[in-house]
Amino acid sequence: MNQDFDSDDSHSTDDPPQERRRYFGLEQAVFILLVVLSLTGIAITEFNPHDGYGYWLFMVIVFGMLSIFVSWLQTRTNDNDFGDIVKAQGLHWLHTLVVVIAAALLNKSEQLSDRSASLVILLILALATMLDGIRIGWQYSLLGFFLATCALIVAYFENFMPISIGLGVLVTACTFLWEYWRSKYATDDEN
Repeated sequence: MNQDFDSDDSHSTDDPPQERRRYFGLEQAVFILLVVLSLTGIAITEFNPHDGYGYWLFMVIVFGMLSIFVSWLQTRTNDNDFGDIVKAQGLHWLHTLVVVIAAALLNKSEQLSDRSASLVILLILALATMLDGIRIGWQYSLLGFFLATCALIVAYFENFMPISIGLGVLVTACTFLWEYWRSKYATDDEN
């Protein structure tokens, strides 16, 4: 585990509660956006597998950029150096992109079908997101598990969209409930 970064996603308790809530709100908005973009990619993969793997390739860049944004938000409430974080995040997502491009090349050489390439890229993105959660926080790890579970759902269920959407709603609701519980617990400790 990289010790250069604060793996605790709960911002410093010295921050005013409004500032913590505002950053949580932005982080939660990014999380919801990534869940929605993921569900969109799953739907695209179903209707046009060729476009699906291109979409997932593009999503690696989107996930990387949004993770850097979330890291920037977190540096505003802790002592981590944003330059170090950008370097680590950039390398992490660049390496992910290289492996995803390799999967796309396997598709081009007809070693993988379009649908298989989409699922492989989705699993690579899931792993990269889970591992990024070590630096950014538990929500990214949860998002990675969501992506991996969706890949399995797509593989095993014919009517996978309702199941994937239900899982997305459940995962999003859990993050709200967890934050509510944490803020309530923190408020009780202050009294």
